[in-house]
This record gives sequence, structure tokens and C-alpha cells, in this order.
Amino acid sequence: MIEKKYEDLHVLLELSEEEDGELLLEDADKGVQSLLSELDGIELRTTLSAAEDKNNAIMTINPGAGGTESQDWAQTLMRMYIRWAERDGFKVKIIDLQQGEEAGIKSVTLTINGQYAYGYLKGEAGVHRLVRISPFDANKRRHTSFAAVLVYPEISEDINIDINEDDLRIDTFRASGAGGQHVNKTSSAVRLTHLPTGIVVSCQNERSQIKNRSVAMKVLKARLYAMKKKEQDDKLDTFIGEKKDIAWGSQIRSYTLQPYQLIKDHRTGYETGNVNAVLDGDIDNFIKEYLLFRKEKKQTSA
Repeated sequence: MIEKKYEDLHVLLELSEEEDGELLLEDADKGVQSLLSELDGIELRTTLSAAEDKNNAIMTINPGAGGTESQDWAQTLMRMYIRWAERDGFKVKIIDLQQGEEAGIKSVTLTINGQYAYGYLKGEAGVHRLVRISPFDANKRRHTSFAAVLVYPEISEDINIDINEDDLRIDTFRASGAGGQHVNKTSSAVRLTHLPTGIVVSCQNERSQIKNRSVAMKVLKARLYAMKKKEQDDKLDTFIGEKKDIAWGSQIRSYTLQPYQLIKDHRTGYETGNVNAVLDGDIDNFIKEYLLFRKEKKQTSA
């Protein structure tokens, strides 16, 4: 397929030279850009060799200390990932969202469905740091905020994760939306607590308690699977990134909006000054650079 496109472009370029046709040259240029984009995609796919890379992704975002400022930052990250997923053809669903009192969010859990969703997003796991003049500070001072992103692969049905019912505490409560408005008057939302590990998972997006429990169990299985894999290879970042304190010195990426504009990934060194585009979901270059960096690092250590 790639070879055929290359041959067609070669013919188109020859025709543009013979006929001195600007329109043909424009078509050829578009074709070259399209081919380069496709080649980039193929190159990235070669970095996604783990069995879980093809799976859907489950993402959680939690703000660090800092109250409303950090909660607003967590919501900005949520919007960034939703925009990225939608523009790249993935389907996003919010399965649990805890709103902040004044603004922002206390936590959110998303599912991103589509081929290689986990493979592309696994490098986003870690602490994200924001520096800006806070819109919540009357004195217009510069603030630093943190939020933690965790990413898990959704577990396939053919992978068996045994969960003993006696190890679960199941709580039900009323699903609520922004401002405390009840979505329904029944206790359809479900919170699962896995007693041996202390993992807590909630789901309130579905209309029925049965469906919310089913989705919550899927998230719980994904987290337990990630934990087991970590125990096997002793590398926490294999599945959920480097989970460190949500504070200074632990960030994977910094987003500086004032006094200058720059977003920099501290693992790869990749940076850009187009902060608005990134916060609007244009994170493909960050994803690409991390996957290539990770591939090179594996080859070096092999």
C-alpha cells in the first residue's frame, strides 16, 4: 500500500515537471504530507509491541495539594485528553467525576476506547506541573499546581482476574452532577473497595446500579492486573507510569503559561511554545517523542 502511494506520487511529480502544472505540484505536495504522516504512524506502531498496547485505556486524574487551583488544573488536563482522543478518533466516556466545590474537579476516571489507546497514552502517566497567574488569586500572583495522571490497560475478557466477593465492600449512593444536582433519585452509583489492596473504584455514569457495578468491576480488574504485572517485573512505570508524590521534583512534564509560554517533557526534552494548541488536545508530538525515547532506551539497555 505504501509502495503504491509512493509510485503514484513519483508519477505525479514527473507529470508536473513535464506539463509545468502548479495544480499537479500542489496535489503532489499534499500527497507527500499524507504519506509522511502515514509513515510516522507506522513508525509509532513499531514501538507498541507489548500485548496490552492494543487495548482500550482507563485514565484517572487527581489534583495535588492546592485546593481550587489544582482542581482547576486537573479539569484542564481532563479537557486536553478528551480533545486529543476525539480528534484522533477514540471514543471517550466519563465513568466517574467528582466536582470541586468552587471550580475544577476532585477526581475523574475516563475510558478511552479504540485500537492502541493504551499504547499511545501510557506515557502520559505521571505528575503534570502547571505554572501560571492564578485566576482565583485576587492579587494575581503566580501559582504552581500539580495533578497526577494514571493510565491502565483495559483487561480483555480472556484474561482471568479472580476477585473474591468476600474481599469487596460494595457501597451505593445517589449519582450527582455539577453543583450537587442529582442525576436520578435512586442509589444507582456504585463504589467498590477491594479490602486486601485498599483500591477504591467508583462509577456513576450509567443509569442502573447493575451497569455501574459492571463498569466499576472492569476498572478494578484493570488496576489489579497492573498491580500484578508490577510485582512481576518490579517496574511501576510499565503500566501506570512513575507514581510519585504529586509535588515538586516529581513531574514528567511542565506547562508554563507565565512569565513565558513553554511546555516541556522532562523525560525526552521535547518542548513547544504553542501552549494553547497543546491544552486544546494537540499532544501527538509529546506522545511520539516519548514512545521513540522509550524504544531507544530499551534498545540501549538490551
